[in-house]
Amino acid sequence: MSNLSIRDLAPARLPSAGQRPTLPLIWLALLLALLALLPLAFVISVALDSGWETIKTLVFRPRVGELLLNTTLLVVFTLPLCVVTGVMLAWLTERTSLRGRRVWSLLCTAPLAIPAFVQSYAWVSAVPSLHGTGAGIFISTLAYYPFIYLPVAAVLRRLDCGLEDVAASLGTPPLAIFFRVVLPQLRLAIWGGALLVALHLLAEYGLYAMIRFDTFTTAIFDQFQSTFNGPAANMLAGVLALCCLALLLLETSTRGKARYARVGSGSARQQQCWQLAWPGQFGGQLLLLTLLALALGVPLITLGRWIWLGGTASWANADLWLSLQQTLILAGGGALLTTVCAIPMAWLSVRYPGRLYRLLESCNYITSSLPGIVVALALVTITIRVARPLYQTEITLLLAYVLMFMPRALINLRAGIAQAPVELENAARSLGKTPLQALWHTTMRLAAPGAAAGAALVFLAITNELTATLLLSPNGTRTLATGFWALTSEIDYVAAAPFALMMVLLSLPLTWLLYSQSKRTAGL
Repeated sequence: MSNLSIRDLAPARLPSAGQRPTLPLIWLALLLALLALLPLAFVISVALDSGWETIKTLVFRPRVGELLLNTTLLVVFTLPLCVVTGVMLAWLTERTSLRGRRVWSLLCTAPLAIPAFVQSYAWVSAVPSLHGTGAGIFISTLAYYPFIYLPVAAVLRRLDCGLEDVAASLGTPPLAIFFRVVLPQLRLAIWGGALLVALHLLAEYGLYAMIRFDTFTTAIFDQFQSTFNGPAANMLAGVLALCCLALLLLETSTRGKARYARVGSGSARQQQCWQLAWPGQFGGQLLLLTLLALALGVPLITLGRWIWLGGTASWANADLWLSLQQTLILAGGGALLTTVCAIPMAWLSVRYPGRLYRLLESCNYITSSLPGIVVALALVTITIRVARPLYQTEITLLLAYVLMFMPRALINLRAGIAQAPVELENAARSLGKTPLQALWHTTMRLAAPGAAAGAALVFLAITNELTATLLLSPNGTRTLATGFWALTSEIDYVAAAPFALMMVLLSLPLTWLLYSQSKRTAGL
């Protein structure tokens, strides 16, 4: 038996020497990166074409100042409320002896299954006088706090409690331990969740239109409907895109470079739970019950009431089943197309982790941070000027979905491909398979679970997408979201209820998927 060196035993992480990425995959990745930059290029080109005088006239005016103030107030007040709510609920369900905390943890994630504009519809139905800044902050907190809760709860499950023991041995009070030891370790989770919440606040349309609260997105949509791709809508879209990019830069610059893991694996330990006495148990249960009654109870009871009033007649609506069919077709086609388009970029970033491929990959993340209405306006302008036959066609709509939701498929595909041994791919090539055949028949079979998870996330994102679908969908196309919006615009809440319920039912698998992934991340 021949001698083996440590190098021989070490698993290969990259393709064999001399093997380079195939040109078709490189060209596909480059094409997708360039397409991903279209919305950003649109914003820049509009500014250059308009000239400084037009920009000054359309941007520096009282209306834009009012929208900027509304948006700033919304972000400034909603973000702290979401952070406090998410961290507090995560602590109660993960690090205390609260009874039924496993059930409570699932219920705390459940509001993600209710689209934000359905949440607003339910509250406006229950309290018709609800409108303005306060209403926007209140409903936004109920709709988006799970984006903070999920990552914070996942970190708390696997947090090293050795530091807490050291602090306690030095006489630090329990409350001080939380703020000095635990909270700093939650920084990345809070920052990432807060960025998601802030981007959703800037991009959301239906929630704020229903409560008559003006934001950049509602103003852009109104301008587009009144002037059809006029310069005012384009300028507002540019300001909104700048706000989103500013948030990305702020999050990146304030993330810090601190370590959040200790050196050495140590031994596995069960997380310590704060023992709650009877007053604490009662207060925790009451807090969770109150919050979930507002975030889940009101929407579900309101939907049940409207469906009861509509009876079987509301389900006999032919538009409902046509909308469901078209939603499934668009969501299924969009999920499949987006997942297939993500394969070249995911494979290159894993197998050849160089700067060029990382740069191409980052283009997709930048575009996904832009609101759907900016992406839609960019495609409207480009198709009218350059490719008019594609204007308001399924091709343009599917392209918008690919640009907006590519990262959801890319992240899951990247994880699946990374877990597929590159040795099998090299062996397939050595047996006469072409690089594309080896990728498809070997690596993608092993990465199928990650691809399926990414496709499911894209599918459900398309199901609840509203603004881009409203602007880009061909005549006669109606999804559940656009059908719901058309009926609520006519104040026909009874007929709109089945559309909302269908969206909630289709969103439930996403909620369960996110909850299960956070559990697996913690090794539970």
